[in-house]
Amino acid sequence: MTELRAGGGQEYRWALPSVLLGDGLETRPVRRSTRDWIVDIAMFLVACGITLLTLAESQAPEPLLAVEQVVGALACVAVWLRRRWPVGLALVVGALSSYLDAVGGATLVAMFTVAVHRPFKISGPVTLLNLFTLAPYVMLRAPTDEERTWALALGVTLVLLAFAWGIVIRARRQLVWSLRQRADSAAEEAKRLERERIAREMHDVLAHRISMLSLHAGALEFRPDAPPEDIARAAGAIRTNAHLALQDLREVIGVLRHAGPDGGDPVPDRPQPTLADVPALVEECRQAGMDVRLGLRAGGAPESLGRNVYRIVQEALTNARKHAGGAPVTVSITGGPGDGLSAEVRNPLGVRHGARLPGAGAGLIGLTERAELAGGRLEHGPGPDGDFVVRAWLPWPAQTSGEDDA
Repeated sequence: MTELRAGGGQEYRWALPSVLLGDGLETRPVRRSTRDWIVDIAMFLVACGITLLTLAESQAPEPLLAVEQVVGALACVAVWLRRRWPVGLALVVGALSSYLDAVGGATLVAMFTVAVHRPFKISGPVTLLNLFTLAPYVMLRAPTDEERTWALALGVTLVLLAFAWGIVIRARRQLVWSLRQRADSAAEEAKRLERERIAREMHDVLAHRISMLSLHAGALEFRPDAPPEDIARAAGAIRTNAHLALQDLREVIGVLRHAGPDGGDPVPDRPQPTLADVPALVEECRQAGMDVRLGLRAGGAPESLGRNVYRIVQEALTNARKHAGGAPVTVSITGGPGDGLSAEVRNPLGVRHGARLPGAGAGLIGLTERAELAGGRLEHGPGPDGDFVVRAWLPWPAQTSGEDDA
């Protein structure tokens, strides 16, 4: 098991045979996994096999052969320390290999470990040093020029092969680490965007319903002597909007708790609003006492486009109801395929009858995000004629498919 600590403090634990070092990664040793044990045993057997093969072919005198056997055995045992001190092991056995045959196997394993565990700025010089140690070995142990040539060529080939193999494995592990880090970052980003989408949807829906509740409740508070039929109508409107608010809240909670068959959002219990539902929204506001004038000169918009325009108009009417209750509000929606869909909601500034409704201050921010995510733009603020204007434009493709992607 390997633990990696990225610069941001996030920890990753994977079953990798070794730890990546350098290149901005900070590591600390952890317990060997089963795969690590298998790799270490294989490296130990490789070192022992090369050592035995070298001793079998050695023609060194008896005292030197005994030294070769002892040093070779110690070098093979030291292979078990290759994960803890790879550079130190490579330097020691590399220096010994300048004269002794029996440490050749441990030298190759140590070189391979350094190439895997350390960046090139460390593994490169260590490899170069081991190549330099071949010169004294060839001069001292090879008796003829032909044997020196073969020994030098074989030594250089083996060292470079071990180094190249280690570099390839290190590059592969860095690629795996990078891909997993990107996958984790993409998953976190997807979660963040989904949370923002749900929060935006909840604000757009519930703010409208709750402002309607507050408006009708305020009418009952300021008109306690109203006719019984008006009180009954206001109470019915409060009950209806409370029921709809609970239903909307239940749908949002359902999105948070469950996912659809393909891992996405579940299918809502009731259809989502579209551009065709804007007149009903305006009529609902009129019944609540608002003076709303609608100019709708567009139709047949795709579902996603119509839903975004509906939410924009809904939130703009909610803001007008909060900050300019009683003032006339004008809603204008125009556009068509290829030209885009424009929506404008304007109301006079500085007009307010009754108590001001509290607001979270996130409505216009959410509308701007919604418009930008749809590929459009949204502007809001005081106009030259003294009205507060919310103006949005969303793209409407010239040719739309029959089946709309929500």
